[in-house]
Amino acid sequence: MALVNEHFLKLPGNYLFSDIAKRVNSFKVTHPRQQVISLGIGDVTQPLPPACIEAMHRAVDDMADARTFRGYGPEQGYDFLIEAILKHDFQPRGISLSPSEVFISDGAKSDTGNIGELLRWDNSMGITDPVYPVYVDSNIMCGRSGTLDDSGKWSNVTYLPATEANGFVPDIPDHRVDLLYLCYPNNPTGTTLTHEQLKRWVDYALANDTLIVFDAAYEAYITEPDVPHSIYEIRGAKKVAIEIRSFSKTAGFTGVRCGYTVIPKEVTAADIEGRRIPLNPLWNRRQCTKFNGTSYITQRGAEAVYSPEGQAQVRATIDYYMANARLLREGLSAMDLTVYGGVNAPYIWLKAPGGATSWRLFDRLLYEAGVVTTPGVGFGPSGEGYVRLTAFGRREDCEEALHRIRTCL
Repeated sequence: MALVNEHFLKLPGNYLFSDIAKRVNSFKVTHPRQQVISLGIGDVTQPLPPACIEAMHRAVDDMADARTFRGYGPEQGYDFLIEAILKHDFQPRGISLSPSEVFISDGAKSDTGNIGELLRWDNSMGITDPVYPVYVDSNIMCGRSGTLDDSGKWSNVTYLPATEANGFVPDIPDHRVDLLYLCYPNNPTGTTLTHEQLKRWVDYALANDTLIVFDAAYEAYITEPDVPHSIYEIRGAKKVAIEIRSFSKTAGFTGVRCGYTVIPKEVTAADIEGRRIPLNPLWNRRQCTKFNGTSYITQRGAEAVYSPEGQAQVRATIDYYMANARLLREGLSAMDLTVYGGVNAPYIWLKAPGGATSWRLFDRLLYEAGVVTTPGVGFGPSGEGYVRLTAFGRREDCEEALHRIRTCL
């Protein structure tokens, strides 16, 4: 008899965004004439940059010719893309990495969920709260999170609240944790850490032998000068941090799927006898066993992001979304609502007026305005009382959403 992995049974009944989709679909059935505006799930709406389209067309032509056809590619990614990443994402910031420290993937979500396979199930972990659900859920699946208590918290997770009271800058833990997840610019709050604030986390990790998983999926949206784009801008971070990035929100690859993970050769963890084990070769072995590599066509498209034309086109798309963010932030603020984010990230963190709960505000905006948001409590206990809005919609939808919200709040 096959036995089920009982840790899967601990997961909430539905993934947050699946639950939202069910509620929205129910609303559409009962309100067939209402046009729904979605500012909830962070999917992009602008088309791929022309430079990427052209590169992928050329790659398709390569696949049609026996002389240029590509079969199985390297599980780690093609050199042409890795070299472009190093040249454009890290070298200008004074960060030196070798090609073998970069692993191309099918997106940040996959790597974020899979990276925990390198570590024992009984490592303690810390997360900022609220947080992207995959960090917690993927650890529940392997038994690392412990058990769920009545307050909605997991017993083996140290929650680090990022709240209005502390300016959304969580306090450093007062004890050591083995594994720490950080996402900056932050999803869902849209807030950031300065260079000095991030340095405190790296110093903590160095002092406590803590491994940091740093999600930098939104680094291209940073506008302020003192906000680091990479954790490796901090001295010593290459000893304690893994960084994960994505082309989804920068170049619109949500439906194409491409990202990458950086694992410096200096990053280690201990075995049960205390010996230091480099994680880079372990991740390489994992990828070679379980992953056949990102497609050649996709990687050629990603490479084009770094061409002069691609960079200009990607910048224009990011500017479009950030103009949406500014529109939403300023429009909601003009209604005397409390909002955060939208400066270095494409997310708006809206505080529910009158002390309403997240789901109550979600339902009110859906049923009275036909606007879909994301309940903040779905990102963790400290997200209660907020909803997240994304700036990835069309400009006219953002304008119409503001008009509708103004009439109901």
